[in-house]
Amino acid sequence: MPTYDLVIRNGTIVDGTGSPRFTGDVAVKDGLIAAVGEVQGSGAEEIDASGKVVAPGWVDIHTHYDGQATWDAEMAPSSWHGVTTVVMGNCGVGFAPAAPDRRQWLIGLMEGVEDIPGTALAEGMKWEWESFPEYLDALERMPRAIDVGTHVPHGAVRAYVLGDRERPGAIPTPEDIEKMSAIVEDGVRAGALGFSTSRTVLHRSVDGEVVPGTTATAEELVAIGRAMGRVGHGVFEMASDMMREWNEFGWMGQLSRETGLPVTFAALQSIAKELPLEEQIEKMRAENDNGPNIVAQIALRGNGIVMAWRGTVHPFRLRPSWQAIAEQPWEQQKARLLDPAFKAQLLSEPNDFSQVPVDVVGLVSVVCCGWTMQYEMDEDFDYEPQAQASVQARAEAAGVAPEEYAYDMLCRDDGKGFIYLPILNYADGNLDFLEALQAADDTVNSLSDGGAHCGTICDAASPTFMLQHWVRDRKRGRIALESAVKRQCRDTARLYGLDDRGVIAPGYLADLNVIDLERVKLGKPWLAFDLPAQGKRLLQRAEGYEATIKNGVVTFRNGQWTGETPGGLIRGPQRAELLEAAE
Repeated sequence: MPTYDLVIRNGTIVDGTGSPRFTGDVAVKDGLIAAVGEVQGSGAEEIDASGKVVAPGWVDIHTHYDGQATWDAEMAPSSWHGVTTVVMGNCGVGFAPAAPDRRQWLIGLMEGVEDIPGTALAEGMKWEWESFPEYLDALERMPRAIDVGTHVPHGAVRAYVLGDRERPGAIPTPEDIEKMSAIVEDGVRAGALGFSTSRTVLHRSVDGEVVPGTTATAEELVAIGRAMGRVGHGVFEMASDMMREWNEFGWMGQLSRETGLPVTFAALQSIAKELPLEEQIEKMRAENDNGPNIVAQIALRGNGIVMAWRGTVHPFRLRPSWQAIAEQPWEQQKARLLDPAFKAQLLSEPNDFSQVPVDVVGLVSVVCCGWTMQYEMDEDFDYEPQAQASVQARAEAAGVAPEEYAYDMLCRDDGKGFIYLPILNYADGNLDFLEALQAADDTVNSLSDGGAHCGTICDAASPTFMLQHWVRDRKRGRIALESAVKRQCRDTARLYGLDDRGVIAPGYLADLNVIDLERVKLGKPWLAFDLPAQGKRLLQRAEGYEATIKNGVVTFRNGQWTGETPGGLIRGPQRAELLEAAE
């Protein structure tokens, strides 16, 4: 009889701790790693990993699968990129608690903030819950390829307590705050990994209203944080415009000191943030010097949008000729777009900004005419493009106006061309500023937004980008493989108290990737209509993942789902069995 369920032989093991790689075997039994090194016993299944990297499964702590996780077992596209654990419910948006008369409001909030089609959410979710603990129960009933954990989202909590009083600028009473705190406390006791909120004008409902947390007071936020403190665990997660008058780091520091819990925020170069990224990090570190545990979540590439004619944002969406065909079926749109007369008419028209909210006109202007910041996505696209690759530079070289060059780019491949616009994290035209942050203990790699922004990005591919660009291909300032794996596995897991994963050692979950690093490559994005109600989403596959293993079960082989669903719901902090036995 085989000694083990699975043995991975002769791989280059990068164990997630940051220690140097080594060649050896990994044995798995009963969903756990049983032995590492030279394994003598046989496995019921064996994988030859000679010349391949064996790493833990990626732990992605910033996703928005809150709806999808209730109907989709595969959990693509994150699962296509070696991710075996996701944390969702970020940025204050989610679907529990949910009074029956607020369900559509919550869908509109998610659709506006995270660009997940409302029709898909309305058809896909069965609403088998009202309270947050009931939502966790519903998640637990759904088998899936990966593990999911979630926050209690501020928007849903506010809507549940304030009802129709929830409007931008609404001020909760002390009784309201007490009720909200109780909901969060109950949610964390039931298994939530934390609480999340959003305080940025970039996050708006489908009706254009800023999200509930934007105008929340420090008193409200700290009171809710104290509710987690009464439980004794949980992460407070936030996106914010970092307005100076808000003194965000002051109350974040107070909250962390009082409760002993971590507070984490999205740290980005952003046109919406009053504090530059460098100052965000400086203020965080100054506050941490006084005892708190504030952690910055950083993205490894420019955060922005992928633009195309069909089903997404593009530079010409505010021109009258496009508005006249915006609701037509794609085949009719394509016929007009490929008509030279239509092209000439559209290019002669100005953009109409009259319906754009004043506080986002600057952002929309970048989409419509920021030609120096827009780049063509060709077959071997470099996600750290240089100035000479911009629409402006290529148009000048071709001797045409940038508007015309961009129009023609979008019309390539039978109208399926893409333009990349990194709105955030690309102010310098490169990613050099991230090099030092990669070596910092007070930052974690994050902000993939997996499952969200379905019509504009596919940053769920971030772990693959990390390997392809930062570890292997970048011409300068690369990240060592050992460091990259540690940051995407152990570091992200431990921030959320998931001490049972992210490391290849006996007693840890057998969540593993077998990777051919030389073949790792991001595929070309494409627009699919495979969500419920034929909802759209941008998808992107990867090459180079020979196997992904969850709880000892092979879930993906060469990028294809095996149909196995060993994943489940994470309830609260976790410990590796080896550590529990030792204690």
